[in-house]
Amino acid sequence: MRATSFILRLAACSLGLAFAAAAGAAEEAQLVESINAYRSEVQRCAGQASEELPPLAADPRLNLPAIGGGDLQQALASAAYPLVNVQAISLSGPRDAPAAMKALQESFCQIVLDPQFVDIGVSRSDRDWRIVLARPLLSRSLGASAAEGQKLLEQINAVRAQPRQCGAQSFSATAPLAWNATLATAAETHSRTMANGNFFAHRDRDGRTPSDRAELAGYSGGLIGENLAAGLDNSRKIVDGWLASPGHCANLMNPQFSELGAAYAVDPKSDAGIYWTAVFGAP
Repeated sequence: MRATSFILRLAACSLGLAFAAAAGAAEEAQLVESINAYRSEVQRCAGQASEELPPLAADPRLNLPAIGGGDLQQALASAAYPLVNVQAISLSGPRDAPAAMKALQESFCQIVLDPQFVDIGVSRSDRDWRIVLARPLLSRSLGASAAEGQKLLEQINAVRAQPRQCGAQSFSATAPLAWNATLATAAETHSRTMANGNFFAHRDRDGRTPSDRAELAGYSGGLIGENLAAGLDNSRKIVDGWLASPGHCANLMNPQFSELGAAYAVDPKSDAGIYWTAVFGAP
C-alpha cells in the first residue's frame, strides 16, 4: 500500500476517463459512500480528533487506472483537472469496498480526513484499488457571494422538484424555497468566520449554533437548518455532494423549510480556500 502526492498550479488538455464495469462500479461507489460517511463524523486519527467534514464529490476525471496508470501529474493534466493538490492511495488485497475502507482507516486516515480535499475518484481491478483525492483551482469566473448563493438556490429548487431517496428516508417532490436576505446575511457571516478561522463546523468558535446565528441576524422564524460545503466553486457539484449525504439531502428535501439564504467566503490561507453556508428556514 502506498500514497503519492503532487502539488500543481495548472493542468491543461482534455481527455475523458470512463467508469469501470457495472459490478466494479458498484463497489467503487460503495467505497465513496463509506468514505463520506466516515468523514461526516468526528474520528480519532493519529492521536487527534477530526472535525466533521463535507462529503467528497465523485469526479470521473479522477478515476485513474488501478494498476500502472503512469505518472499521476501527467494523467490529471490529460484529464483536464485543474488541481491545486492531489494524493493517490494504492491498495492491493481488499476483496470488496468494506475491506478497502478498513485498510484506509487503518493506514491512510490522515489523507482521507484531510479537509483540503473536495473531489474523489475510485478505480478497481480485482483486488487492486486506486483512490485519488484532489482539490481543484477556484474558478476565476466566480461571481459575488449573494449572486452565487442564488445560483445555489436554483439548484436546490430543481432538486426539490423531484422525489428523492435520502438514505432510508423517502421524500416527495415539494415546493421551491424563496430567497431570504436575512438568512443570507447569517450564511455569509458564518462562511467568513470559517474561512478566516480555517475551520469547518456548524458550531462556531464562540459556541453559536445555526439557530443562534439566524436569530442574531434578525431572522424570526422558528425552524432552522444548515448545510455546509468547502473547497468547491460550482453550485451543481455542491448540491450533488449534499445529495450523496443522507442528512444534507434531508435538509434539501424537507417540506417544512420554505426559505433559504446562502453565501460563500474565500481565504487563500485556509485549508479549503472557499467555504459555503446554506441556511434553511421557515417563518
